[in-house]
Amino acid sequence: MNQLKTITQPSNLVSLFFKLWGCLGARRQVQYLGLLVIMLLSTFAEVLSLGAVVPFLGILISPDQIFAHPSLQWLIRGLGVTAPSALVLPLTISFVLLALFAGGLRLLLLWFGTRLAFASGADISLQVYRKTLYQPYGVHIRRNSSEVITGIIHRVDGVIFWVILPLLTLISSLVLLIAVMSTLIVIDPVVALTAIMVFGLSYGAISLVTRKRLMSNGFCINEERAKVIKALQEGLGGVRDVLLDGTQPFYCELYRRSDWRLRRAYGDNNFISGCPRPVMESLGMVLIAVLAFILGQQEGGISSSLPMLGALALGAQRLLPTLQQAYGSWASIMGGRAALVDTIELLEQEIVVDGDTTVSPVNFENMIALRCVYFRYSDEGPWVLNGLDLSILKGERIGIVGSTGSGKSTALDILMGLLQANEGQLLIDGKPLEDRDVRGWHDVIAHVPQQIYLVDGTLAENIALGIPSDQIDMARVKRSATMANISQFAESHPDGYAAHVGENGIRLSGGQRQRIGIARALYKEAQILVLDEATSALDGVTENQVMDAIRGLDRDLTVIIVTHRLTTVRDCDRVFELQSGRVLASGTYEELCRSSETFRIIERCGGL
Repeated sequence: MNQLKTITQPSNLVSLFFKLWGCLGARRQVQYLGLLVIMLLSTFAEVLSLGAVVPFLGILISPDQIFAHPSLQWLIRGLGVTAPSALVLPLTISFVLLALFAGGLRLLLLWFGTRLAFASGADISLQVYRKTLYQPYGVHIRRNSSEVITGIIHRVDGVIFWVILPLLTLISSLVLLIAVMSTLIVIDPVVALTAIMVFGLSYGAISLVTRKRLMSNGFCINEERAKVIKALQEGLGGVRDVLLDGTQPFYCELYRRSDWRLRRAYGDNNFISGCPRPVMESLGMVLIAVLAFILGQQEGGISSSLPMLGALALGAQRLLPTLQQAYGSWASIMGGRAALVDTIELLEQEIVVDGDTTVSPVNFENMIALRCVYFRYSDEGPWVLNGLDLSILKGERIGIVGSTGSGKSTALDILMGLLQANEGQLLIDGKPLEDRDVRGWHDVIAHVPQQIYLVDGTLAENIALGIPSDQIDMARVKRSATMANISQFAESHPDGYAAHVGENGIRLSGGQRQRIGIARALYKEAQILVLDEATSALDGVTENQVMDAIRGLDRDLTVIIVTHRLTTVRDCDRVFELQSGRVLASGTYEELCRSSETFRIIERCGGL
């Protein structure tokens, strides 16, 4: 409720527009100023065509009076016209050309405005995606992926369709309204002001009645869109378990509920935007009929008032659609305010380290150390790391073991600079890792997670992930594949390294996916190789082959292995056993087998 109350303040909406303007590049801002010039030219043409109605209808009804009008003598002499009837053709042609010119400007305004709005949407979408992608890891793990996707795609689209395009239409409509009303006031002040008051008060009353409903629907659309995406992701992402468990009705109901609310809100807003039009058109016809009756009672009858009635009818024909456009645009902006607020928040995300700037890798010569590190994911949560101390020498093979919840993965994230300790320090050669050096520290680390992310591309593209296909070093790809024991699979495939792996590696076995992840890390040729349960999906024979490859790597490469399978760390130089966020024991595998209860049990069972 507090958020709703805050953003309903008129000044806040204006400030949001200014913030959105500030997020546009200088080129786009200049283009919008050019669009404003086209708006003014189009409005001027509309006023000219409207003002020409009276003399045009006058020459058709009473050419003698127009021919004798003093203010038109310069035009008559310039055209060389000697008879009243000779004025009809040139004035008709002039009126037609003016109407076509005004229509052409309106078409140009529509084309340029639409192109500019969607180009701005592309700029904004890229900015949102870029700023989201460069957020620290701690920010990403606190976010729901469906919320992020909704923000980047749908809310930015909402800003285009519900804010930018309607705002351009609203500005154009207001400029045209002022010009048309001014022209009508010049023709007949009393009649024009009466029409303006009737229509203006009617639209104003409708706006007051529908404002809260539009905003409520806007928030509903913003919220339910994310829920629809979430229902789709969860149902399709776990489709194997959904089919096995028969939980299709549950996910269908989740989707139905959110989708129904979303579409009902869309429908309400569309109805509210369009409902005044038929009422106002009928009211306009009634008003013209009343005016015709009143003017017909005056001296000269209806015939003498036909030019003025024609001008007022044409003015109403311009005025009513323009009023409806202005109201519809306002209604759209009210409904899209929530999307605008969220988009501005995404645009204002700060980037600690800009990935477009050149960063030098951090020199790692001697030792990495965690000193008295405390970490928890929220202020209310438990301490995941509780005074953790450990050190790793350059070139060492280090094993980190422990039960679930012991803090292994969190310790790795802090070692890799993805998370920042609440207390304590990460030291590189005795120096604390500064925020400005995090990007450079990432450059010296290659990571193999438990769940390998694969793109729907070729084997080579997945090994050299993030490298444009025309810049991939195939010799390096093959060397990495050989070291990770995936080369035999690639070379036996008809397409070789150009074989497609399918979405998220669906055409591969679990072990093949893991080995591709290891090959990807080796392709990076980093100084530190981190394997987080990287061999958990491999059988014993394949794991031994991979570990043999890792043992054969250059001793300058530091290897950190996190695993629940203790035999994996048998050949490590040192092993750290974690418990409750602290180092319970450390030493070689043999030393821990003598001192650690966990290791003694594993050894008695023949290893795991």
